[in-house]
Amino acid sequence: MVDTVNSLVARVHELLVAFLTKGPAAVGTAGLHDVVARATALGPEGTWLVAAGHVGLGDLAIARGQAEEAIFHLDAAVAAGYNDCVALHVAPVRPLHHDPRFRALYQRMRITQADLDEFFWLHQEMQITVREAQSATVDNIGRLDTGVSLLPQAPMPTREPNTLGVLITRIDLAAVQTALQQAAVKAEFQRSSGNTSLSLIDGSWDDHPRARYDAWHADELDTRRRQAAEARAFVERPGAGTTLVPCPPLGSIRYPA
Repeated sequence: MVDTVNSLVARVHELLVAFLTKGPAAVGTAGLHDVVARATALGPEGTWLVAAGHVGLGDLAIARGQAEEAIFHLDAAVAAGYNDCVALHVAPVRPLHHDPRFRALYQRMRITQADLDEFFWLHQEMQITVREAQSATVDNIGRLDTGVSLLPQAPMPTREPNTLGVLITRIDLAAVQTALQQAAVKAEFQRSSGNTSLSLIDGSWDDHPRARYDAWHADELDTRRRQAAEARAFVERPGAGTTLVPCPPLGSIRYPA
């Protein structure tokens, strides 16, 4: 099959979801190395996907405490257009801030204010999505109905970014959303099927007042979460700059909580 940008985007998304659900040790790095090679073969249109592959490899190296390898891959990612300066302020990356090589690659990145606004939104949405998933898990404990609640997701921004590095972080958010949705669906179907089994044993189960209340309460929570997700949709700030400028000074960015 001939590779396309879309097919490689799907592959990167698939790999990131696997890392989040199965763990890096179970997935390995071969898939990301393959993405880099295949994206390189696409020429200029695949350059940002080369960056995406190197970012993934850099993140895995950081998780393993391999600073040299992490800097190598992050440097290659920046050379291919990576510019998510917000991501480079997460706690696991901060120990690299004192390395002159890291500081040098960071200083090469360029961004627009409009894209920086979206980077902040994307990372904040990742944090909110995780918290919402944790909250939903707690809320669904002990539900006696057989309904299945899905995790609502804020719509992905559709603006045309000034730099293609934004597309990489959009894939990151999409992967987080997918991984959490898969976990939620699995847990919900297990709970629902368990309650269904009980209803087969006790025919009165479906009419149980508590089950009816739980179903109503779950629907209310689902509606609120869906409305909150829709309200969080990214809105481009009027007048946000579109001129390429250096990223904010290293250490000056507070990662969204």
